[in-house]
Amino acid sequence: MTPPLRLTLLAALSLAALTASALPASASASASAGTDPWVRAWGENAQGQLGNGSVLAQQTPAAVVGITRDDVRELSGGGGGAAAAANQFAVALLKDGTVKSWGSNTTGQLGNGTTTAQSFPATVAGLSGVSEVSAGLNHVLAVKGGRVLAWGSNASKQLGTGQDTTNPYKAPIPVQSLDKVKDVGAGCDFSVALRQDGTVWTWGKGDNGRLGTGANTTRETPQKVPDLVDVESIAVGCDHVLALTADGIVKAWGKGAEGQLGNDTTTDSNKPVDVAYLDAVARIFATSASGFAVLDDGSLAGWGKNTDRQLGDGTNANRTTPVVLDALKGVQSIAGGADFTVAALDDGSVIGWGANAVGQLGDGSTTNPTGTTLALPPGSGITHVTATVTGKSAFAY
Repeated sequence: MTPPLRLTLLAALSLAALTASALPASASASASAGTDPWVRAWGENAQGQLGNGSVLAQQTPAAVVGITRDDVRELSGGGGGAAAAANQFAVALLKDGTVKSWGSNTTGQLGNGTTTAQSFPATVAGLSGVSEVSAGLNHVLAVKGGRVLAWGSNASKQLGTGQDTTNPYKAPIPVQSLDKVKDVGAGCDFSVALRQDGTVWTWGKGDNGRLGTGANTTRETPQKVPDLVDVESIAVGCDHVLALTADGIVKAWGKGAEGQLGNDTTTDSNKPVDVAYLDAVARIFATSASGFAVLDDGSLAGWGKNTDRQLGDGTNANRTTPVVLDALKGVQSIAGGADFTVAALDDGSVIGWGANAVGQLGDGSTTNPTGTTLALPPGSGITHVTATVTGKSAFAY
């Protein structure tokens, strides 16, 4: 696999040099080399969401222009939907507190004051001191000094500003009423914030109960999710939310049609419900319509949509309760889009499973596998992965 991978990477990087700016020579190093410092991306790329200066799809991990892993605190992929290739994008929070963005920009989601797409990362002007960032379907959330900033589409009031919903907001603006926020999650037309006191607040589109407030009403200002306390972390899918409490219990709310609430039903819930048969949970991850939990013993469980084998359980049946995935060990980070999943393992490798028609698994093919495939080998230095919300692009850093 290594020679074709190297050739593909070199070709992609050469194109990036012609269409954007030249990369340092080390960017063309083999993906297996631990000295390669670059953030990598693969899959669909029609709007330049892979950040390599081109708009060509990429079947193997290619370097994102000018962004090294050591510089990145958090990277979040956004966009997707029915015309998945038309609005995918990404934002990267650097360790110096600044934010870079690239890809589709039809709703101002790049935050650069325009609605023009760009195929390479550029700094969001005037934004610094950021501690968290999250990209949704068509908007972005950021935390600065415990306050939430938002930009992009406000058509479903997902920016939480109480302002006009007909025009995109092309630069960051403050969300109303929230302070002491430690994390945020942007979904499909709605937003979630976790405060330092362990409470969760939501706003935006209320369909399918995704706000968790006991009603399906759309809200333009943040509202506390009732009867939910001591939350340590959140994970937001397209239209469902997972919350991990201090006692290791996972709560879920929102759309349940594909089993993504994990409570043995396919019914939506506008209030938090317990994900069944889970305890001693260490970390949670939400993909587009699925959920994953890493348990204290290092094992992995998954539930939700599985029609393209994106749960990795060897079947293509949706799972309404968690199933332990015995073949997947050492998972550090998981992400997934419309029909695929990728994971970073503790040996530095990146693997994928599910659909692969546009190379979204990063293994150099467009063949749909029945098991896992290898995008980056052990020793690559990767510790995190992310993916566009409902699209078919992936990132590793």
